[in-house]
Amino acid sequence: MKYSLQTRCIHLEQDQKAEKPEHFGAISYPIYQTATYAHPRLGESTGYDYSRLQNPTRAHLEQVVAKLEYGIDAFALSSGMAAITLLMELFQPGDHLLVEADLYGGSIRLFDHVNKKNQYEFTYLNFEEDDIESKIQENTKAIYIETPTNPMMHVSDIEKIAQIAKKHNLLFIVDNTFLSPYFQNPLLLGADVVIHSGTKFLGGHNDTLAGFIVTNREDVQEKLRFLIKTTGAGLAPFDSWLLLRGIKTLAIRMEQAQKNAQKIAEWLSEQKQVKRVIYPGLPSFPQYEVMKKQARGFGAMLTFELEHEEQAKDVLNHIKLIKFAESLGGVETLMTYPTTQTHADVPEEVRLKNGITGATLRLSTGIEDIEDLLEDLKQAFEKI
Repeated sequence: MKYSLQTRCIHLEQDQKAEKPEHFGAISYPIYQTATYAHPRLGESTGYDYSRLQNPTRAHLEQVVAKLEYGIDAFALSSGMAAITLLMELFQPGDHLLVEADLYGGSIRLFDHVNKKNQYEFTYLNFEEDDIESKIQENTKAIYIETPTNPMMHVSDIEKIAQIAKKHNLLFIVDNTFLSPYFQNPLLLGADVVIHSGTKFLGGHNDTLAGFIVTNREDVQEKLRFLIKTTGAGLAPFDSWLLLRGIKTLAIRMEQAQKNAQKIAEWLSEQKQVKRVIYPGLPSFPQYEVMKKQARGFGAMLTFELEHEEQAKDVLNHIKLIKFAESLGGVETLMTYPTTQTHADVPEEVRLKNGITGATLRLSTGIEDIEDLLEDLKQAFEKI
């Protein structure tokens, strides 16, 4: 029987039921909080030897995420940045990557201060506007994008870029954190690898860190399975259980958060202090049709810019229900100031070129009652 996506978030383990023990009928998958495993005898194994190599709870989580993203395998790591760091181990000194210019600041920091030190080369592009093929070099090995991007919500046409990547034999990597597997599946659109900060929508409760790499290529799978056991950043058993718990409510959280984001975006669009609202669900959004083509929804993330920097700071100082905090994707609505938080380490000239000013605010919409959220925004705006 083929279940809906909503049901699969809760009952996906039934696909694997014949392959694992019954666990005494436990509805919640058990936490195997062990570092090592006893062997029945010499030359025999339970299938698990040491939790750095693999753990039953983490293995189950990886099966769930792989199936949600339609991949052949997934790798659960200790954070989103740990996932990207591991992925970069696929490359060699001298390799060149084409990378989206408007990325999460932590990714830019990794590329510019760690990977470049190791003699990787990066060219930052606006994949909506730049001629991608003209930037490909003899040593180019991969294309790396976020869509939508963090925080300016740029949307790239995944199928179009996938065709270019395949034409030039490049690995195509898509960070799908903002939409989650519930709203978008890049592997079905031609990507080779999908990245997630599992801390965000997959976890959904702002209570743990996690990262994922998902692939549909056996050669990439084999290399990553060797790397994860060698480098040792696999997700711990309890954190794996928290992610399994979070994914059970992924569908209902994404639906409610998206409804709230749409209404907040429409409300912000009517405020005289707001210079622009960037949300893929607004018909005025430049890539609105691309989003409708490649995603099942518009997500819960939006960015807006006020007329003046002091207004943005006033809003941050006066919100009450909405929390001024880093991160995104939880049940709580969070407001972030990219200039001093997510993109603090990005040079100012790069931030400004990407459109991030001192008046820019990013909102991760939660699942609270929409009227309460709007009332909080109204009272904050009255004070600017």
